[in-house]
Amino acid sequence: MLFTYLGFFGFTLFVILYTTYKLRKDKFTTTKGYFLAGKSLTGPIIAGSMILTNISTEHLIGMNGSSYKNGIIIIAWEVTSAIALVIAAIFFIPKFIKMGLTTIPEFLERRFDGAIRSIVAFLLMSSFVVTLLPIVLYSGAINIESVFDFSLMFNISKEQSLIYTVLVIGIIGSLYAIFGGLKAVAYSDSLNGIGLMLGGLLIPIIALYQIGEGDMFSGLTTVYNFAPDKFDIIGKPDSVLPFSVLFTGLMINQLYFWGMNQAIIQRAFGAKNLVEAQKGLIYTGVLKLFVPAIIVLPGLIAYYYFQDQYYETPDLIYPLLVKKVLPTYLYGFFAAVILGAVLSTFNSVLNSASTIFCLDIYKKIINKNASDPKLVKFGKISSVVLALISIAVAPMVAYAPEGLYQLLQQLNGIFFIPISSIIIAGIFFKQINTLGAKVGLFFGFVFYILSTFILNIDIHFVHLWGIEFVLNFIIMFLVSHFYPSKEQIKYKEEKSEEKSWSYVKPAGFILVFLTILIYILLS
Repeated sequence: MLFTYLGFFGFTLFVILYTTYKLRKDKFTTTKGYFLAGKSLTGPIIAGSMILTNISTEHLIGMNGSSYKNGIIIIAWEVTSAIALVIAAIFFIPKFIKMGLTTIPEFLERRFDGAIRSIVAFLLMSSFVVTLLPIVLYSGAINIESVFDFSLMFNISKEQSLIYTVLVIGIIGSLYAIFGGLKAVAYSDSLNGIGLMLGGLLIPIIALYQIGEGDMFSGLTTVYNFAPDKFDIIGKPDSVLPFSVLFTGLMINQLYFWGMNQAIIQRAFGAKNLVEAQKGLIYTGVLKLFVPAIIVLPGLIAYYYFQDQYYETPDLIYPLLVKKVLPTYLYGFFAAVILGAVLSTFNSVLNSASTIFCLDIYKKIINKNASDPKLVKFGKISSVVLALISIAVAPMVAYAPEGLYQLLQQLNGIFFIPISSIIIAGIFFKQINTLGAKVGLFFGFVFYILSTFILNIDIHFVHLWGIEFVLNFIIMFLVSHFYPSKEQIKYKEEKSEEKSWSYVKPAGFILVFLTILIYILLS
């Protein structure tokens, strides 16, 4: 147990000291410094932070649990991200950076009006604190508890142990976001990202080495031959993720997440320049092709070990596999990696939520003349409040019939699809006016809640995303046509010398090709 604690506190302390050292000369008294890292981030730092904002324990636990139960088909959530990142790097981020945006809702005000900015800002904050952050906290607590067995150590129930762990993780994660802003988040993420890749890869490497009796490739062959159906990437129509969803709602969701989601794109807004922002997105796309080795393959290996034993409780699989294959002297390092993954997502999203509150709600509605120091102050206060709400909601996600990751995606659809439809309309379709956008946003929000959670329509929720997206556009075009306005598109790209990265299109083509190749090879 001594090695466990040494590994845990050693790596965690190293990340804290490194981040403190990198930030020693920074003063976070301006909105640009606090919310955009002083426009100082480079491509590798952006990529590391994006990956760690995206990948957390809801992936380690949720996606591995889903691959154990449903097979490799759930890899689609990951590898198709590369295509979305290419599109974002070529089409979205140049426009956003040349406009000098700090938040995504700011674009909506420039294109439509202030009311739609405030509505979307409120919806985004709600999606962060009611869905994403609680699930991240709870899944993190499951993993930390599985390593340290706090319930046994302190003679309390598992439920009590998880609640206390959620509280501690929430407090530590809040400190990063509150005192260091985006820069602290980004630098701690880059180190935790390296730890996650190393620690995450240890699990399948050691497992396959043991199964193959010293030969990893033999181990992989054994796992494949044990259940070849689990390795078929083409999801059947009645599966948890049918192959057809790639052509309906999945790519819309991916485009929103990687090109319009404040928690992700804020890292690109903090880039030194457009070139570094585009590099960051492309580097992230490269990493996404390798991430399934950490968050999909272990679930398939777990099926070899446990068969259908935990079919009804797939979220227990990853902690069980870790305990089965990982040497005890590496427990501490692995727990620190898990904690880092949780903290990185938690503090990143918390920072983005406070950015939206301060710039899109507080400054626009409550105090239009707020100074930079006052905005930073309220950024810290709002982080505390939002963190407390997330901590309070976290225990409520304990019951998720299809697993935590599937629950997260279902809940995300409430917010992602309506918002993405009006942003895409705002960028590419001049015919759509403010009234059309507002009606489309309201319709999409109500349609998804009714069809998914109340009427329980027997259509896969990702297909519903695609249907909703098309209906949103039909409604926006109809309303804009029958209720025309004399308004002109208000926004203009600021005169900027920003030039695109010369290799962004060739690199993007290679990424798209590799994504298609993965499907061809595994089909």
